[in-house]
Amino acid sequence: MAGPWTWRRGRAGREGLRPARRHRLAFGTLAVLVLAVVLVPLLARLDQQLVDLGAAGLAPSLAHPFGTDEVGRDVLLRSIYGLRVSLMVGLVAAVTSVTIGGLAGLVAGAAGGFADRLLMRVVDGFNSLPHLLFGIFIVALFAPSATAVVVSVAVTHWTTAARIVRSEVLSLRGRPFVDAAISGGSGRLRIVVRHFLPNLAPQLLLATVLMIPHAIWHETALSFLGLGLPAHLASLGNMINDGQRSLLAGDWWSSLFPGLLILVPTLAVSALAQYVRDRANPRWRSELVL
Repeated sequence: MAGPWTWRRGRAGREGLRPARRHRLAFGTLAVLVLAVVLVPLLARLDQQLVDLGAAGLAPSLAHPFGTDEVGRDVLLRSIYGLRVSLMVGLVAAVTSVTIGGLAGLVAGAAGGFADRLLMRVVDGFNSLPHLLFGIFIVALFAPSATAVVVSVAVTHWTTAARIVRSEVLSLRGRPFVDAAISGGSGRLRIVVRHFLPNLAPQLLLATVLMIPHAIWHETALSFLGLGLPAHLASLGNMINDGQRSLLAGDWWSSLFPGLLILVPTLAVSALAQYVRDRANPRWRSELVL
């Protein structure tokens, strides 16, 4: 019978479709951004550092969709170059951070005892430090470069992956298949390789995906402060820093569009991380829906 039941069923169906739509939108957004950072530099064949004082401070138009900066450089082209740099640095920093944290968590969980207590006290010590201030201290030891940013992110963010991996390993140690492997004479290294690592793969992948936005924001903050990537290199943080001087002249586009290119991939990656989490543990998603 048509009535409230039909309406509730239709509403539930729409609620169930919303996550799928968000995931498709996130995949589509990331695909467009990746294609842009890969293809635009190849197809445009323009120098993103080209100075044209005659076209300085132009508002967004068909010729320059994102406008031009104070020295006539195309903001759209520089933003794409900056996004490429930020994505590459963020990906490398995320993989490095998760690798360090994953190894630490795996050793702590598998070895137990003194090694576990020692590594967890080290994790607590790093977590007690302000990440941004500690990251500034680290990059101050190097010349401005992508390597310095990667080291800064890896050193300040590896503890999250370490705790995730350790807790998962402690959970796996009590599983029946691990007890069976121990009873069968399997050594600790064999158990780690054959049983722990395959079960840790979804958590490590999710941690890497979640770490990419943090790394991008970290790189942007350091570059904005003049401590990240070199000033001559087009990065989103450098562009926002440069655009501050243009705001007083009313050139709002020099900072707005690079800022949006930081926000959009961050939201898309967050939605992608939710998709990876749902695929890794569908039961958790069903519990939320219920």
